[in-house]
Amino acid sequence: MFRHSFSATRAATAALFLVGAFAVAAPAPAEAQIPKLEAAGVPTLAPLVEKVTPAVVNIAVTSRIPAQDNPLMRDPFFRRFFGNQMPDQLPERKQMAAGSGVIVDAAKGYVLTNHHVVENGEQIMVTLKDGRALKAKLIGSDAGTDVALVQIEAKNLTSLPLGNSEDLKVGDFVVAIGNPFGLGQTVTSGIVSALGRTGLNVEGYEDFIQTDASINPGNSGGPLVNLKGEVIGVNTAIIGPNGGNIGIGFAVPINMAHSVMDQIVQYGKVSRGRIGVAIQDITPDLAQAMALSVNQGAVVSQVEPNSPAAQAGIKAGDVVTEVDGHAIRSSSDLRNRVGLARVGTEVKLGLLRDGQKVSVTAKVGEAPAKTAEGAPSGSTTTKDKLEGATLRDLGGSGNDAGVAVAEVEQGSPAWRSGLRPGDVILGVNRKRVHSVKEFEIAAGEAPSVLALNVKRGDSSLFVVVR
Repeated sequence: MFRHSFSATRAATAALFLVGAFAVAAPAPAEAQIPKLEAAGVPTLAPLVEKVTPAVVNIAVTSRIPAQDNPLMRDPFFRRFFGNQMPDQLPERKQMAAGSGVIVDAAKGYVLTNHHVVENGEQIMVTLKDGRALKAKLIGSDAGTDVALVQIEAKNLTSLPLGNSEDLKVGDFVVAIGNPFGLGQTVTSGIVSALGRTGLNVEGYEDFIQTDASINPGNSGGPLVNLKGEVIGVNTAIIGPNGGNIGIGFAVPINMAHSVMDQIVQYGKVSRGRIGVAIQDITPDLAQAMALSVNQGAVVSQVEPNSPAAQAGIKAGDVVTEVDGHAIRSSSDLRNRVGLARVGTEVKLGLLRDGQKVSVTAKVGEAPAKTAEGAPSGSTTTKDKLEGATLRDLGGSGNDAGVAVAEVEQGSPAWRSGLRPGDVILGVNRKRVHSVKEFEIAAGEAPSVLALNVKRGDSSLFVVVR
């Protein structure tokens, strides 16, 4: 669990805590502004804090820890002394956890918080700044983005306006508000340290805002606001020894949270979008091998047959540079844009193909993946750029033909380049090869760097060989 617990048996020892909050995006700039001054001329954030804190709530979640088997209680030796007084299982226990949230719709009582705050909660209690304690209803939750939406029924609620996280710049002033360590509402300030951070949770959808505003366990669900009082992110993670703050905190952009919340409100869940491509980041070696004129974007390494991408005309080797007018920096950026798009909607993709700009439109949906299989026959060994690899013709014809990697000597140049036994080479520098002979010709004509289009299991990727 990545949330602050009141249980004395649990110590916050993880180096990474999910402790954040989300809010909804609206088309308004999130520029940093100079704080208002008091009559004495002293800079202060007090007017801002007075404005936004009534919309920030504390969330207490009660959950149950399932009963567990006790091996000692089943041991005949102990049974011999304690008889029927020993139960077969440890008793079920209740656990209390604390987090934060932000009211984003006062009329409907919608409160945004984190998925990990309310996960497995039997009872959710929301406490307002004025002391009112209210039972909350879970509307929906999404583990992939760590966003949850709960609802309360009360009058005279205060909500916060929603900013536009795409207008953020490194250096903008921000304020984080939450309930760290269950102490009560706390306000900290800092700046945007970086944008577009990834790698905290490889299974999730990430585009984090990094901030040095102090964030601690229990801030989960509390908003990150700009100096205009707009919610621009959700404090969702910290990195530090023993879970303590060292000035590296993360927030989920409000625009991502907006997309998730809209789906939760309409459907009660989030449906993932996909267009049926395998993608990877552009590396300097890959850019050189493929003669790319860009260093940002997502390289398409595979297009699933009959998928939305295939129907739109996307090809392996294309570089996706834009989605609906938004620049694509990396494969994770494209994954976020498409994955959080509603199924059934259309997205306009900007591509770079053979040095030319191409624009296509794909309908977001789901497509089955298919793999090519074949039996190897014949044998030969590469001598130059793939020393250490044994290649064979892959039986088959047409799209099923290729070059099978039969063996790769560990520690060899081919191994260090990333080639592995069982791989199937389908192309060299975007040129299709159907046999070992064609591969050797293409490799001999290529420059010093090879970009091999490799089929590995159910996925495809580019392996760069120098």
